[in-house]
Amino acid sequence: MRKIAVVSGKGGTGKTVVAASFAALPGSKVMVDCDVDAADLHLLLHPEIKERHEFRGGSTAVIDRGLCRQCGKCSAVCRFKAVKSGPRVERFFCEGCGLCARLCPYGAIRMEETVSGEWFVSGTRRGSFVHARLGVAQGNSGRLVAQIRRAAERIAEEEKLEYVVIDGPPGIGCPVIASLSGVDCALVVTEPSLSGLHDARRVIETAAHFAIPVKLAVNKYDLNPEMSVEIEDFCRGKGIQFVGRIPFDPAVVEALSAGRNVIDSGNSPAGDEIRKIWELLIR
Repeated sequence: MRKIAVVSGKGGTGKTVVAASFAALPGSKVMVDCDVDAADLHLLLHPEIKERHEFRGGSTAVIDRGLCRQCGKCSAVCRFKAVKSGPRVERFFCEGCGLCARLCPYGAIRMEETVSGEWFVSGTRRGSFVHARLGVAQGNSGRLVAQIRRAAERIAEEEKLEYVVIDGPPGIGCPVIASLSGVDCALVVTEPSLSGLHDARRVIETAAHFAIPVKLAVNKYDLNPEMSVEIEDFCRGKGIQFVGRIPFDPAVVEALSAGRNVIDSGNSPAGDEIRKIWELLIR
């Protein structure tokens, strides 16, 4: 089993387009959408949910009004302003730190575990797919990413699949680190712009910190050829393998509008280049 993470330093680079295309290419694999805060890979894979699980990723303060003497200590110590007059707890503000429960002199506050989201094991015509949905204003996305990755790796072991393909979240935060942890290769998909290079550099440095091999591809490279050359020069200077130049292709827009990946749409310049990138990765 080989684990490949498709990541980007910023949103909108085409990372999910590439990951969804990998699902349609040769090799037995399980797909994982680790962008749990804004999942969208399901829009292209059209999953049929087989298993549904609750994700309990935190706790919220609950006040027992029968024990409360309205001394105001809880609201005074809450730096998140979650305890309001009444008293009541504004659950969207509560970070679950538990300080109010610890300091309440009357034992009127307890911490209750909350359901922060859901995660799913689904079937698609391309194989198994593990994905999740984090609730509104909920935290612990890194913990949820780790949970669905474990589920995907268990499926790969049980079904003797060759690859776990991870569609990672953008940026360099906790869910990105959880997506990158222990993978065999990180494919960075960027765009030919200064912000694309800047943010690609950040995620490359994050992967390097964990000694993860990195490869890079530029999406829509022909929209700014000069910047694409600069990104390739950066890769050469850092010893990073440059694996592809995906051209701007109206076939991608048409495929996404129809809820398909570009590989299923037949031959196209972008699809052909993504095929080459996949062949380089699995080689």
